[in-house]
Amino acid sequence: MNKSAKLFLTIGALLGAVSVGIGAFGAHGLHNFLEEAGRIETFKTAVNYLWYHTFAILLVGLISMHKPSKLFPVAGYLFLLGILLFSGSLFLLIKTNNPSLGAITPFGGLCFIAGWVLLAIGVVKTQNSN
Repeated sequence: MNKSAKLFLTIGALLGAVSVGIGAFGAHGLHNFLEEAGRIETFKTAVNYLWYHTFAILLVGLISMHKPSKLFPVAGYLFLLGILLFSGSLFLLIKTNNPSLGAITPFGGLCFIAGWVLLAIGVVKTQNSN
């Protein structure tokens, strides 16, 4: 297994554990707080995008095992940055109730979009090279 595949499979597995922990904490430990703050949907959005892009990072690792490309690690790091900016800013918004943090969220979304585009380009380029 190459280093890139191993790295993204490890990151993805760890983020999977984090996702379960955060989701469970929100559903049980934070439910009343989230309900009172009117932030249940914000929390669900943050956790959902964390989950989706955890799987995207795992996908980068799996594809990298079979089709090495310089674009795949870039896509993986964009997914990771997207998680930090998108989900992270929403979690901070919930914690601080500072609406200006919502201005960071779209940058995470852009990272997600760029990651998916680079993943697609990498797949097409590796397919054409065989």
